[in-house]
Parts: sequence; structure tokens; C-alpha cells
Amino acid sequence: QVPLVESGGGLVQPGGSLRLSCPASRSRFAINAMGWYRQATGRQREYVAAITMSGTTDYADSVKGRFTISRDDAKNTVYLQMNNLKPEDTAVYYCNEEYINGGHNWGRGTQVTVSS
Repeated sequence: QVPLVESGGGLVQPGGSLRLSCPASRSRFAINAMGWYRQATGRQREYVAAITMSGTTDYADSVKGRFTISRDDAKNTVYLQMNNLKPEDTAVYYCNEEYINGGHNWGRGTQVTVSS
């Protein structure tokens, strides 16, 4: 299957914002949910946020109130708006598709660095 392609990462100062994008690789009718995960250097990959195709959202406690996951059905794309970024948000961010049949697909990641 074709890997997902994340975009929008970069270098930002603490308190700044970034918006990540992830076009889906399949029809929304084959997808149960899409989500974002991140992996900092030397740490395990961790869950960040997810959105179902019906629009239900969920967030890790560490990002609640700062990050917003959303979906544009016309573009079949999921976004992660990240505000008030902190140095501890520095990581490679990965997009994930969860299929109705139980399979998964991952992207190759986009680097987010929060530093002054």
C-alpha cells in the first residue's frame, strides 16, 4: 500500500504554531479513523490525537487544549493544528490510517522542532 505523506513540520519557537497535513490514501468509506502519533529521539512512539470518519475526536492529555485534529472531506485530508508549542513537543510526527477491515497504514513522518 502507498505510505501516507505528512507535511507541515518545521522549526518553531516556543509558543508558536504549526499545522500538519495528511492526505488519506484510501476512500473515506474504507477508513474507520485517522490519527497522529509522535516519536521523540530515544523514546517510544506515542499517541497524539485521532478523528473518526463520523467526526469524533480524541486527544492525549499532554496536548489537550493546545492541539486540534480536523478533517476536510472534500480534500480527504486530516490536519493537526498545534498551538502554544513547547520544547517537549519536539518529535517526528506520523499520520496513521485505521481501516474498517482492521488494517493500518503509516506515513514516513514530518519533523517538528520547538526551540528558541
